[in-house]
Amino acid sequence: MDDDAFETLMASVDQPLVVVTTAAEDERAGCLVGFHAQSSIDSEHYSVWLSKANHTYRTGLRAKHFAVHFLTDRDLALAERFGTTCSAETDKFDGLDVDTDEYAVPLLRDCPNRIVLERIAVLDDGGDHVCLASRVVAAHAGEPFTPLRVSAATHLEPGHPAESRAVHP
Repeated sequence: MDDDAFETLMASVDQPLVVVTTAAEDERAGCLVGFHAQSSIDSEHYSVWLSKANHTYRTGLRAKHFAVHFLTDRDLALAERFGTTCSAETDKFDGLDVDTDEYAVPLLRDCPNRIVLERIAVLDDGGDHVCLASRVVAAHAGEPFTPLRVSAATHLEPGHPAESRAVHP
């Protein structure tokens, strides 16, 4: 396969970035995610792919609910916070206005465009990311917005290098 062609295609798609948050056993976690999509219309389903290297993935294995916060083109600092540090070592929520929903999921007050998900399945196909197939249990929308896209954040260094993405956790 031509890796350059694949990279060119993916760069052209320029996926929007989101922050995914979750909690399990009073442990909060969150990370920047570029792999996510609506996966059903009726009923509303959404899928998110988490890197196996992320603390959010490990916390998410014990969690049932997640929030997907849709970032705007003004949220680069938030993308940097959740994408370049490790929540096992840093409290990414420190200093942020955070609410907690009825599922104990941390909700970023500065990101009013979000959905709350209930995990219904996990797919590990052997790659470096795992798919969480989920049912949408709540949706909140603010004003229409321009999403922050992958191309605006290519300069960010991930909190975990690609080499640390275990194929088997």
